[in-house]
Amino acid sequence: MNKALRPLLGRRTRRRWVHLILGGALAMPYVLVGAVVVGPVTGSSEVLTSLPLQLASFAVGLPLAAVTSLFPPTRPMSVAAVRALCGVDPGRLAEGPARSRAAKGRTAVWFTLHLALGGIVSGMSLAVPPFGAVLIVLPLVPALRDTPVPVIGGFGRTWAPVLAPVTGVVTLAALAACAAGCGALLARWAPVLLGPGPEDRLAAAEARAADLAVRNRLARELHDSVGHALSAVTLQASAARRVLGTDPEFVREALAAIEETTRRTVGELDAVLGVLRGGEAAGRAPAPTLAADLDGLLRRTRAGGLRITAEVAADTGALAPVVSREAYRIVQEGLGNALRHAGGNVPVALRVGVAAGHLEITVENPVTGPARESAARTGGGHGLRGIADRAALLGGTAHAGPSDGLWRLSARLPLHAPEGTA
Repeated sequence: MNKALRPLLGRRTRRRWVHLILGGALAMPYVLVGAVVVGPVTGSSEVLTSLPLQLASFAVGLPLAAVTSLFPPTRPMSVAAVRALCGVDPGRLAEGPARSRAAKGRTAVWFTLHLALGGIVSGMSLAVPPFGAVLIVLPLVPALRDTPVPVIGGFGRTWAPVLAPVTGVVTLAALAACAAGCGALLARWAPVLLGPGPEDRLAAAEARAADLAVRNRLARELHDSVGHALSAVTLQASAARRVLGTDPEFVREALAAIEETTRRTVGELDAVLGVLRGGEAAGRAPAPTLAADLDGLLRRTRAGGLRITAEVAADTGALAPVVSREAYRIVQEGLGNALRHAGGNVPVALRVGVAAGHLEITVENPVTGPARESAARTGGGHGLRGIADRAALLGGTAHAGPSDGLWRLSARLPLHAPEGTA
C-alpha cells in the first residue's frame, strides 16, 4: 500500500507540492495587478469573486511575471528552490545569474511555467480539500444535503449519499495526482530551462582552472620552502654531529642556522596556509625575495657544509617584486638540489647576472659518486618542474641536467613581469 501511495503522497512528491505552492504565492502579486487591469476593461467590480475574471487576471499577470524574471536574481533564487524541493541533481543546474540572452529567455520560461502551474495547484489546494471532505462526511451529516451549493445539493437524493464519499475520495486523489504530475513536470524541465549553457560551462571551467593554478602555486611554495628547509636542517645537524667534540664553534653556528631556518620556514608555511584559509592576514610574513633574503639563504645553506661561491652581478633591488620572489625560489631550489643530491662539503657556484634584458641564474655543482647516479635519472623531481613552471609563468625559460661532469641549473627570467602576474 505504501508503494502504491508513494507516487502521490511520497516525501519527494510532498516537497514538490510545496514548491508549487511557493509558485502560487509568487503569482499572487501579478494576479492582483492583472485584476487592476481586468476590472476597468470589463467594467466589473466583482473581479475577485468571479472565477472567469480571476482566470483572466491570472492570464494578464503571467506576461508581467515573464518580464520581471529577466532581473539577475531570478535564476539563482529559482535554482536554490529547485535544489531544495524538487529532487533534481544539483550538478545539472546552473550557478549564478543568466549571462546570455538564451539563458535569460529560458529563465523567463521557467519562472512563468512555475508561477502558472503553481497558481493552478495552489487554487485547487485551497478549494478541493474542503469540497472533498464535505462529500466524504455527507452521509453522516444529513443537514449538508440541503446546502445552497448546487454541486453538493445535488447529492440530496436518496441514492446519491452512497456515491458522495467515493466522489470525495476520487476528488482528493485527483488533486494529489495533479500536484504530483505538475511537480514531476517541473522537475523534468528544470535541468533544461535552468541548466548550464555554453557560457556557464566556460565560466565554470575558467574557475576550475584558476583554482588549480592557485593550488599548483601553493604546492610549489610548500615544496620549495619546506623541502629546502628539511634538506638544510638535516645536513646542518649531520655536520654538527660529526664535529660535536672537536669544533664547538661550528656546532653553535649550525644550531643557530637550524633555528633560523625552522623559524623562517614556519613563517612561510603560515603564509601559505593563510592563503588556503582564504586570504592574506595582516602581520603575516611576506614572501622572501632575491633582493632582501639572498644573503640569509646563502648563510643558512653554508652552515650545512656546502661550499658556495656566489657571484651577483645584478641590481636585485631594481627587480620587479614578482621576478625577485620567483628568482629567490629558483635559487633556493637549486641550492636545495645540491644539498640533497651532492651532500655537504661540495663546491657550488651560483651566478646571478643580467643579459639582454633578462635575469640569468646559474647553479652548478660537480656530480660524482651518488650524486652522479642521482643526476643521471631522467625526468627530474617536483622541484625541477616547479622551477620550469615559475620561469614559464614569467615568460622565461629554465633547464637542468648534467653537463661536462657538472649538474647545471640555468634559468632566464624577464626583468619586468608580464601583465597579470603578481
